[in-house]
Amino acid sequence: MKGKNMKKIELLAPAGDPEKLKIAVDYGADAVYFGGAGFSLRAGAGNFTVEEMLEGVRYAHEHGCAVYMTINIFAHNEDIRQLPEFLESIREVEIDAFLVSDPGVMRLLLRHRPGAVIHLSTQANTTNYETALFWYDLGVRRIVAAREMSLEELREFRRSLPEDMEIEVFVHGAMCISYSGRCLLSNFMTGRDANRGACAHPCRWSYSLVEEKRPGEYFPVEEDARGTYFFNSKDLCMVEYLPDLIEAGVASAKIEGRMKSIFYLATVLRVYRTAIDSYYADPEHYRFRKEWLEELSKASHRHFTTGFFFERPDQESQNYDSSAYIREYEFIGIVREYDPETGTALVEQRNNFRVGDSIEVFGPGSAGFFPMTVESMINEEGESIQVAPHAQQLVTMPVKHPVRPGYMLRRARK
Repeated sequence: MKGKNMKKIELLAPAGDPEKLKIAVDYGADAVYFGGAGFSLRAGAGNFTVEEMLEGVRYAHEHGCAVYMTINIFAHNEDIRQLPEFLESIREVEIDAFLVSDPGVMRLLLRHRPGAVIHLSTQANTTNYETALFWYDLGVRRIVAAREMSLEELREFRRSLPEDMEIEVFVHGAMCISYSGRCLLSNFMTGRDANRGACAHPCRWSYSLVEEKRPGEYFPVEEDARGTYFFNSKDLCMVEYLPDLIEAGVASAKIEGRMKSIFYLATVLRVYRTAIDSYYADPEHYRFRKEWLEELSKASHRHFTTGFFFERPDQESQNYDSSAYIREYEFIGIVREYDPETGTALVEQRNNFRVGDSIEVFGPGSAGFFPMTVESMINEEGESIQVAPHAQQLVTMPVKHPVRPGYMLRRARK
C-alpha cells in the first residue's frame, strides 16, 4: 500500500529569531533550525542569545518540537579561534542536532560536545551516496542533500545508504544560482562572504551589458530596457509533489527562510502541515488541492519552480523580468489575546489598516481562513478609532469567529 509503514516525514522550519521560533512551533513544525550569532550562514538573521536559546528550546521541547542549530559557515582561522568559547557558552542548551558543513568545525564541536548529533549541511555539496557513506563513517546520521540532486538520484541515494542515515531536502523557498550556495559573487562585488553568512544577494540585482569601447552605454541582455536578472532563480515549491518525496524515503522536508517574516513562515508552514497530514491520513486516496498553492501565493514569493527534482533547470527556471517579490497580500496584524465572552481580539498592528477594510484571518491547522470586515477598533486608551497607523499599535476589535493568540490578519493589495 502506498505510504504504508512509512515513518512520517519531518516538517522542518526556519527560526530566524525567538518570535519566529514560537510561530514555527505553533504553526505545526516538527523541528526548527536556528543559528548562533557569528557561526551561521544567515548572519543577517536575528539569531539568538544564549538566554533566548534556552527559552526557545524549552518552548519547542514542551510542544514536542525538535531543535537544530546551524554552525554551517566555512570557517577561517579567526572563526576557529572563536568557536570553542561559543561552544562552551551553549553547553547547557539542549540542542537535538547541529548542522555543520566544515570538517574542522565538526571536529571542534565533537571535542567540546561529545556525542552531539551531526546533520551535514547542504553547503557540503553531497550529491552521491559514496560521499554520504564517507560522512556516515565519521558519525554523521543525516545528510541535507544538495539542491542539485534529482528525485531519481534521491531514490538511489536512499537505496544505497544505511537505514539509520536520514535524508533531508529543501522543499520550499529561495534558490541560489550557485552550486548549493557556494557563491563567490557577493565576496567579489561587496566584500561580504556568502560562505560565512554575509551574502549581499547580488544574484538578484539588475544587470546590463557594457562594451569596453562604449563606456556608459548599457545594452539589455534581453529586451527588458531596465536590464536583466539572469542570475535570479524562481522560488522552489514542492507542495504538489510531497508524496514523491515521501515515497523516495526523504526523512525531512525543509523550508528555507530564516530571513523571512513571521507572516511568510506561518502561511507556508500551515499549507505544508495540512498537505503532509492529509497524505498520511489516507495515502491511497490523497489528492493535491489547488487551494494549497493559492494559499502559498498569498505570502511574498517569486514565481515557483521544482528546481532540479524532475529535470535540469532551464531558462524557464529563471526570472528575467524582475528580482522583486510578488506580494498579493499584506500582513496587517497578529492576535495577542482573545475574549470569548465579548468576541473581541487584542490585535498588534503590523501594517496600517482601518475600519471598513475587508480582511482575512487565519491560524494554525487545516481549518482554513475566514473573511471579515473590520467593523470597529478601540485603542489602548479606550477610544474608538478609525485607523491603526502606528507600528505595533494594540487595538481591540470584534472578530467574526473565535481565534487564539498567534492568529494573523491579512489584506489583499489593491
